[in-house]
Amino acid sequence: MSFETLLIDSCTVQRFTAGAQDAYGVPAKTWAAHLTDEDCRIMAAPRGEESEIRIGAEVVIAEYELFIGDVDITEQDRVVLDTVTYEVLLVKTRQDGVANHHKHCYLRVVR
Repeated sequence: MSFETLLIDSCTVQRFTAGAQDAYGVPAKTWAAHLTDEDCRIMAAPRGEESEIRIGAEVVIAEYELFIGDVDITEQDRVVLDTVTYEVLLVKTRQDGVANHHKHCYLRVVR
């Protein structure tokens, strides 16, 4: 069984972009599709220290894990899957011994 056959979901990766400026010259906050229809797999994150993500001095609990191919995704992005939007907390690049193979991301639901 190959890695690609395990990616049973499809998601969109969104990236923050500065939108049109308002009357005060401040750009509107908008999220635009960066990658669309990417094969991926989402699973509930394990409980315990493994799901604790340190962002500066703050500790955030990851709710989900996302496995996706070796694509351009960062901690500043969002992932949309089945109309649910997730914040990317951490991205780990995984290798197969020769080169980068896929990304392992930790997510939480945007509320």
